[in-house]
Amino acid sequence: MDPLVVALLSVTALLAGTVDAIAGGGGLITLPALLTAGLPPHLALGTNKGQSVWGSAAALVAFWRAGHVDRRQALFAFPLGLVGSLLGAELVLLIAPGQLRPVVIAMLIGAAVLLLVRKPSRDQDAPSRKGQVIAGVLALVIGAYDGFFGPGTGTFLIVGFVALCGKSLVRATADAKVVNFASNLAAVIAFARAGSILWSLALPMAVGQLCGGLLGARLAMKGGAKLIRAMVLLVSGALVAKLILDLV
Repeated sequence: MDPLVVALLSVTALLAGTVDAIAGGGGLITLPALLTAGLPPHLALGTNKGQSVWGSAAALVAFWRAGHVDRRQALFAFPLGLVGSLLGAELVLLIAPGQLRPVVIAMLIGAAVLLLVRKPSRDQDAPSRKGQVIAGVLALVIGAYDGFFGPGTGTFLIVGFVALCGKSLVRATADAKVVNFASNLAAVIAFARAGSILWSLALPMAVGQLCGGLLGARLAMKGGAKLIRAMVLLVSGALVAKLILDLV
């Protein structure tokens, strides 16, 4: 591939990694870019996961080192997200993902409304037993959704952790990266086994993702709830618009 195209895609990955670390939705930027660069759909999907997993890993490390990740929850949320994603990938064989678009549009709109009306916790309190159980269910279910369909995974995790587990937006964003990294890793394993990742492109883009993931996590921690809320609403709106266009 033309070195200039690789360089431009790497810069695109930097932007996507930054956005994804704050509110999810990085695939909205990188996947269309890969398709525009001429990759066939199956190779674009695989390469997208092959580079995006590095951004989610970098953001997770940044949040972890800053002490924003619920480490006890991560012990079960990570494997549940991994298993969920693998199960979700198998569901693709049973149900056409396109059938989910109207449902996901409604869910994204509902999530945005919920984030507007539900006031997140300002404190990062010790999680309750009920909250831990709910977080585990969210990790498994949304992990499966990511393996099956994908759009809005980070957004659903953030809103779910805020609305159902009582977390602050910063803590919810950090905990979402645990599940997001797990589901991305499972997808990378599946695509790599199928030979659907163009590593000569995924690895240069991974550098951009790494930098973007670190930058986005720092911006999220510095900007706090105000920045995360605005970005989640922006990403939700963009996802709804894209899904409606795909639907029509």
